[in-house]
Amino acid sequence: MKTSNAHNMLDPASRVASGTFGISVSLPANDPLEHLLDPGWSRLHWFATAAERDSVMADMQRRHEYSRDSDKPALVFKAIDRDHQGQ
Repeated sequence: MKTSNAHNMLDPASRVASGTFGISVSLPANDPLEHLLDPGWSRLHWFATAAERDSVMADMQRRHEYSRDSDKPALVFKAIDRDHQGQ
């Protein structure tokens, strides 16, 4: 998928999934957007350090300046660690 602006995230398929510390991004159960995306849609983002991961995750979860008062983020963010996945 192409992006409309160069500053938007690069195509995930072109990125190498490296790093130990990650963020799993998914939709909550029964989200209305679920039927528009692949079933079980999720994205993984990997980082070299926990500090870098935590900083990016805080930015992903923050209320952005262009949000309306009634906007409620519908994504689920979970910090993950390759060394401890599944535990």
